[in-house]
Amino acid sequence: MKPTAAIDACATSHQLLLAGLAPLDDGDFRAPCLLPTYSRGQLVTHVANKARAHVRIFEGAAVGEVRRIHPDGYDPDQAAGAGATRPATELRADLADCLQLLEGAWAALDEEQWAARGIMAAGPRTMVEIIGHHLRNIEVHHVDLDIGHRPSDWPALLVETELPKRLRALPDRASRADLLAWLIGRGPAPDLLGEW
Repeated sequence: MKPTAAIDACATSHQLLLAGLAPLDDGDFRAPCLLPTYSRGQLVTHVANKARAHVRIFEGAAVGEVRRIHPDGYDPDQAAGAGATRPATELRADLADCLQLLEGAWAALDEEQWAARGIMAAGPRTMVEIIGHHLRNIEVHHVDLDIGHRPSDWPALLVETELPKRLRALPDRASRADLLAWLIGRGPAPDLLGEW
């Protein structure tokens, strides 16, 4: 089934991200962001690259192909670095173009094709799951850019779908006793294991 609410949330998130980037100049894009070791230019390039990769997956679903997010050996950090030093106008234009292509790829899918699968880094996912991943990616990286977007700005749909998944995984990321002590107000928040 076509995930209309997720498509609408993504389209809104795209516009907010592009509006937030509009006043940035070349120097702003060279500055570090909240994602460790990344500049804003690297992060915007990463988001554009990921959107471009999603276009390939969604276009595959439209023609009955199961496509991979990236070819073997793809290095997202290297790819982000390669485009990071472009002028601000070029970084913004590339991102806007990629997001527009992605929205077009979504519009091209019929109801049944949303159940098709693509291969993400974590394994096979439906198109519905991939659009949820995209919404999370856009919103989290908008915060990472450190341009005024905050977790409190995240759409309710993102919080409602992502929080339960993260809570289910929480016991695997810390001592269960430490987690329980924190949840009942008897200890500090435990350090979490693994990547965020």
